[in-house]
Amino acid sequence: MERAFTPLECLLPAGNLKFCLLILNQPFNKGHFHCLWSRAALRACADGGANLLYHITEGSQESFLPDYISGDFDSIQPEVKEYYKVKGCELIETMDQDLTDFTKCLQILQKKIEKKGLQVDVIVALGGLGGRFDQTMASVETLFHATNITPSPVIVIQECSLIYLLQPGKHKLHVDTGLEGPWCGLIPIGNPCESVTTTGLRWNLTNQALRFGTLVSTSNTYDNSGIVTIETDKPLLWTMAVKS
Repeated sequence: MERAFTPLECLLPAGNLKFCLLILNQPFNKGHFHCLWSRAALRACADGGANLLYHITEGSQESFLPDYISGDFDSIQPEVKEYYKVKGCELIETMDQDLTDFTKCLQILQKKIEKKGLQVDVIVALGGLGGRFDQTMASVETLFHATNITPSPVIVIQECSLIYLLQPGKHKLHVDTGLEGPWCGLIPIGNPCESVTTTGLRWNLTNQALRFGTLVSTSNTYDNSGIVTIETDKPLLWTMAVKS
């Protein structure tokens, strides 16, 4: 079964896409934030993500209250935590140190989606790909956990980059929204892929193996067809540029 997906549909100013927004503790594009916030069905912050929400909405914080904030609360600033508490936002402390705040926030989000009976097409995490490299890798690792947490696709967007974990099988990505930047890549992170076949790229793969130390498809681009197809035998990280 081929899975069709438009990675950047969530950033279009209008449409019928149903999604939830999860704000992580890394700086993000203000334009992306306003577009996503205005259309999200549920909005959450993972710990220090609340600091960014508070400061990026300075002067109008009351119009941007998240449905909940979760984490071990080692990153959220005391005055920010107190502000959202007074405003009635749900604060959920999650002390498990084996999972990241992103992963734990995603678990809570899925439970709320189910409780409310929401139909969700995608979950969008904003932030998580900048700053410390270990935290960037933690965001990637959460995408592996996500397959056991939610049936919805999960994407991470920060500034000019997007990541999305492709599961084994066939995928059809629509890359014709006008928001796509010039580059894209396929990263065999977590495991080597023994057989990857693509169409729609400038440098396509045909039953090729992708593994570190052999071949990784970085700095690729599109053939202007507007559609990329990917068939992979193992989980494979898709990454692409996002126009500012």
